[in-house]
Amino acid sequence: MDYFLKNLLTSLFIFGSLTISILISLFSTNLFFEQLGWRPNEIILQILIFVFTITNLGFLSSWLSPVTKKFKHTEYSNILEPINKALQQLATGDFDIELDAGLFENSPVGNIINDINFAATELNKLETMRQEFISNVSHEIQSPLTSINGFAKALKEFDLTEEERYRYLCIIEQESERLSKISANLLKLSALESEQQTAEPVIYALDKQLVQCVLSCEPRWQEKNIEMDLDLEKISIEADKDLLSQVWINLISNSIKFTPEGGTIRIRGAVQSNQAFITIEDTGIGLTDEEINRIFERFYKADKSRTASSGGSGLGLSIVKKIIEIHSGEISVESQSGIGTKFSIKLPLSPSS
Repeated sequence: MDYFLKNLLTSLFIFGSLTISILISLFSTNLFFEQLGWRPNEIILQILIFVFTITNLGFLSSWLSPVTKKFKHTEYSNILEPINKALQQLATGDFDIELDAGLFENSPVGNIINDINFAATELNKLETMRQEFISNVSHEIQSPLTSINGFAKALKEFDLTEEERYRYLCIIEQESERLSKISANLLKLSALESEQQTAEPVIYALDKQLVQCVLSCEPRWQEKNIEMDLDLEKISIEADKDLLSQVWINLISNSIKFTPEGGTIRIRGAVQSNQAFITIEDTGIGLTDEEINRIFERFYKADKSRTASSGGSGLGLSIVKKIIEIHSGEISVESQSGIGTKFSIKLPLSPSS
């Protein structure tokens, strides 16, 4: 029995009770005065009929009360039962819930139902992300561990040449460093997200920091004969110098990694509307639309083959985005596959700006 039908029956109960009370009052009043052989004037008659009607309504209410209570109990039970069941599902970790607000839409009950549906959807997304995160962490850690284990066993062989032995040791060292980097990045990201690591702002020259970061990456971009094109205004900023250094090193390193030999990386810096605008643009392999939408996700790798060979874990850009957010800034990316990628960063010049 739906909500509309229940309301209709309730209205019919009330209307019927009132009608019966009036009919009983009229009939009993007329019968009484006919037996008495005397009839009062109309005003007194109407007053008496009214009194009798109220009295009859009282008797009818007493008689219908158990039925009405049972009806209301059934009505509310039918409303609350699915809500209660849904809440129990949420409590046990089952987020596959979709309640139908139906005739309760735009009512307090409907709002509760919509809120439960929204909570179930968001919790389901979080659960999916949690499972993906665990899967990605397991995969990223298992890969270097497998390599370390395999080459450690190979070193036990007695017929290895010195060259082979040295190469196996280098691979073990490389994979150990990769494992250590994954662990360090996970800890850093966890600290940033839980706000255990907060920004410690100091005033410094952002343009000089960018130049220093480019110079620290010089061996890598010179090895690939990449042209570094810098155009930086003088920018004085109040920010956490160490955290922002990680941002620039990560973005510049990614540009070097994905730019082919003889390519170009352009770095621009300017001040506008009390904000620092930094762009890092390369002529690399670029990104597809799907990759752009997911580029800041933890463990997401736009080019899995190249990031695997270079020891990437897919955490760098997640850390970059979080550091920018801590500084109340914004980061965006534009890219075309096969043409290049451009990262744009906006940062307030000071925390109070």
